[in-house]
Amino acid sequence: MKTEMKFALATATLTLLGTVPAFATTVYIPEGGAGEILVVDADTGSVEARWPGFEAVHGLAGAPGARYIVAGSYSEAAKEEAEAPAKPEGVSQDEHEAHHAPRAASVMPKDAGVSILTIVEAETGAVVRRIEVPGAVHHVAMSPDGRYAAVTHPTTDGISIIDLDTLAFKAFVPTGTSPNYAVFARDGRSVFVTNADSGTVSEVDVDKTFVKRNILSGEAPEHVVMSHDGNRLYVADAYAGKVHEVIISDGKISRSLDVGGEIHGLDLSDDDGTLFVSGKGDDKIAAIDLSSGKAKFAALAPAPYHLTTIAGTNSLYVSSREEPKVWIVDQENLAVTGEIAVSGEGHEMVVLP
Repeated sequence: MKTEMKFALATATLTLLGTVPAFATTVYIPEGGAGEILVVDADTGSVEARWPGFEAVHGLAGAPGARYIVAGSYSEAAKEEAEAPAKPEGVSQDEHEAHHAPRAASVMPKDAGVSILTIVEAETGAVVRRIEVPGAVHHVAMSPDGRYAAVTHPTTDGISIIDLDTLAFKAFVPTGTSPNYAVFARDGRSVFVTNADSGTVSEVDVDKTFVKRNILSGEAPEHVVMSHDGNRLYVADAYAGKVHEVIISDGKISRSLDVGGEIHGLDLSDDDGTLFVSGKGDDKIAAIDLSSGKAKFAALAPAPYHLTTIAGTNSLYVSSREEPKVWIVDQENLAVTGEIAVSGEGHEMVVLP
């Protein structure tokens, strides 16, 4: 009895502090202007914790089994005006200063502003490292093995690669104009980056830190998702209202799937059979049958924004750009089955088992 009481008290204390163990399926929702990360139990839709202290958090990434979650800030300051990041607890002053020493000029873009990338313990929300990166962070991706993170910098036209083994900045790689979104290859050796104002997807060699090739991908490629077999990319051509299916081996668009209106987030069903797309401009959500190319639609208002499927369930989480909420949507009939209140706006959501 005493042991059970101690466990209950410990759990309650952790919850009050905003640090709870990981659940069977957990969704992490960055809350933009609120500067917090919301932790949701996907099985129940209940909010289990809220982690504070992440200024203008937009991009967020994790991987199954990985120790860390990586959070990017969309707030940028001039290099000479940026304040040194606070030293996380448990880190020595020497170690902290080593990770925030000035970078070699050759690895950073000239006159770049600075934002802060935060490395967080996935199970507790504890901050273990804050790393300066060159420019505001829009989106974040993590390699499937949890070894690397890549973050996009629209204001500096490139990405930063972070080594998560050493918790250190590895390199800045120029990719194209206004890099937006990124996704790693299944083997973790490459990361694919959409360049919204260049109309390309850049494939970056992570170890050697250079662009291996550029793939033409419509007018304004933004969000991108990779098929589970690692053979195809689905690229949202945001203002054209289309999703391009790109065959990775030859770098060619095999077909374009018409959604209509301005589109934003997208994700795939567990079996790769259905592509879900948020129609931000037309207040709708689309489910495209990839075997036939046919789409079905449902109204969803206002302004459906970021979207993620919850693996092993029949649910989608879709945030609103205009209201502080995330809809829980049934994948089969696209009906709203619940809502989660958020502070600010929900951005790049992460689902971890």
